[in-house]
Amino acid sequence: MKVGSLFSGIGGFDLGLERAGMQVEWQVENNGYCREVLKKHWPKVPCHYDITKIDWRFIPRVDLVCAGFPCQPFSVSGKRAGKNDDRYLWPEVVRCLETLRPTWFIGENVPGIINLALDQVCTDLESLGYTVWPVCVPACAVDAPHQRQRIWIVAHTECAGPQGHRAERGLREDQEEMQARRSGRWASEPGIQRVADGIPDRAHRLKALGNAVVPQVVEALGRMIMDAEGRK
Repeated sequence: MKVGSLFSGIGGFDLGLERAGMQVEWQVENNGYCREVLKKHWPKVPCHYDITKIDWRFIPRVDLVCAGFPCQPFSVSGKRAGKNDDRYLWPEVVRCLETLRPTWFIGENVPGIINLALDQVCTDLESLGYTVWPVCVPACAVDAPHQRQRIWIVAHTECAGPQGHRAERGLREDQEEMQARRSGRWASEPGIQRVADGIPDRAHRLKALGNAVVPQVVEALGRMIMDAEGRK
């Protein structure tokens, strides 16, 4: 399956989906440090800069689009302005999907999106013909030593057939299993020394890591999608 990656960051989505057997065709990222990381690991993959200026008619169609769209409008560490925040870029994701019409979409954001924009996100996807499954999956569900709760939005077109039902059933079973594994209290950010000196690009690294997704969660979702498509 071919993947288009929006708000790629340092490539957490890209890495997870490639581990699941997919292939990244293009990326979109405007942060200079993150673009250098992407260039190092995906040197042959085109990386577009400004999502607001992309004419999607001229971008290759893919099977799946992923987007960890900016969380600042919804995060409890910010003002939670939602749609009134100039970093509210969900409409740009919709603009991409309207034109490219990928079979699958995976989005990710913080739990704060539930009360501020999740209904709108699901409504927008449904208006484009997608069936949508929002699930909450923490990092500790894939054995990471911290909780890091995140909302994952999986959407699929043509879901009236067996493939759609397989995907829905798998996502629900996966969610139940991951919920059952939340048994302990975890450090929220282990092993990252915020005040350490002498580390090159320390501030950039911390920001990039803070914005990144956990690749193992993406890989699990990606493998479920590959199974639903009947591919190895």
